[in-house]
Amino acid sequence: MVTSMSDTQTSGTVFRSSLGSITLEGRAHHLSAWFVLALRLVIGFAFLYSGVEKVLGGFGAQGYLVNAAGQNGNPLEGMFLWMGQTQWFVDFVNVAVPWGEVAIGLGIIVGLLTRLAALFGALMMLLFYFGNWDLAHGPINSDFMYMLVFLSVAAFGAGRILGLDDYIEQYEVGGRPLIEKYPHLRYILG
Repeated sequence: MVTSMSDTQTSGTVFRSSLGSITLEGRAHHLSAWFVLALRLVIGFAFLYSGVEKVLGGFGAQGYLVNAAGQNGNPLEGMFLWMGQTQWFVDFVNVAVPWGEVAIGLGIIVGLLTRLAALFGALMMLLFYFGNWDLAHGPINSDFMYMLVFLSVAAFGAGRILGLDDYIEQYEVGGRPLIEKYPHLRYILG
């Protein structure tokens, strides 16, 4: 897959991506950066708020893991049941979910390790999507939409818009910007 973005002065940013013989191309509006920033801040705040509520209010995942998936025809029912009946895993989830939401939310809000935070957020939302499995209104629900927002934040490199990732990428190491010296950091920054 080849993906490129180029700036043009008169018409905004051109996005182009090819996968096999199919090429998609689009032109972003000059206000797109504001909407990408808004997506980043809103999803970051939503996760931070949810995590803080869980940390302050107490959080226990066992009942959810054991019961939720078994009541709704979930294709991953067996996996959720195993998770809910495996004490070490329940203990892990009881810490990882609330504190993970706090860390993901903070990272996304300040634009720090944005792609990494967004990918973990998307993974959490994928698990919530299957945990809350319900096709009564079709296969697309809010968990699925949140997952897409996280993936959009990662794809657009939203941490470069008024975010710390932009400063980190430009930090000079040996006279070169960090992102040039260590190009693999593009997968977690941005």
